Amino acid sequence: MSTTADLVVGVLALQGDVREHLQALAACGVAARPVRRPTELDDVDALVIPGGESTTMSKLAVDTGVLEPIRSRIKAGMPGYGSCAGMIMLATEILDGRPDQQSFEGIEMAVRRNAFGRQVDSFEAPVTIAGVPGEPFHAVFIRAPWVERVGDAVQVLGTVADGPGAGRIVAVRQGNLLATAFHPELTGDLRVHRLFVEIARAAR
Repeated sequence: MSTTADLVVGVLALQGDVREHLQALAACGVAARPVRRPTELDDVDALVIPGGESTTMSKLAVDTGVLEPIRSRIKAGMPGYGSCAGMIMLATEILDGRPDQQSFEGIEMAVRRNAFGRQVDSFEAPVTIAGVPGEPFHAVFIRAPWVERVGDAVQVLGTVADGPGAGRIVAVRQGNLLATAFHPELTGDLRVHRLFVEIARAAR
């Protein structure tokens, strides 16, 4: 088994809050690199898909040629973590997406885009996440999706306890893939990133 120090985690750097994820991963003690081209994907052990705008991310993934290579790596077992738009990009089914929108088809779930509302409807709420010790996570939701249904292989890790969308699924895991509807990279709380690093390290 490898150590955390020799783990290389990429952050898909097509659009979205790339820098924040790179900083969070570096704070977890791993080598973090932006990934924009298929050749750069070859150099990473795991991949983070950041928050941003999922339709734009989908188009750029096609245009830059990374869509199919990422799908193939995920299918082969590469660990992946998606936050907000990244959760949408990992879903096998996107609700309220563009007709031509594509995803990496990693987690067997249906995700609804902008389910909690527009930018003005962004909010913060405590979310307890299975596998993340300590107090509930202070979750930041920005034009966030939620998960409407999951397949048998998907583990639900967290739901909204109260307020907007109470009871909705906002954190899931399927094998080496992790996804949250919120943005842990914006809070300074590294527990979700540490969980993903543990998943990636175990996959090695």
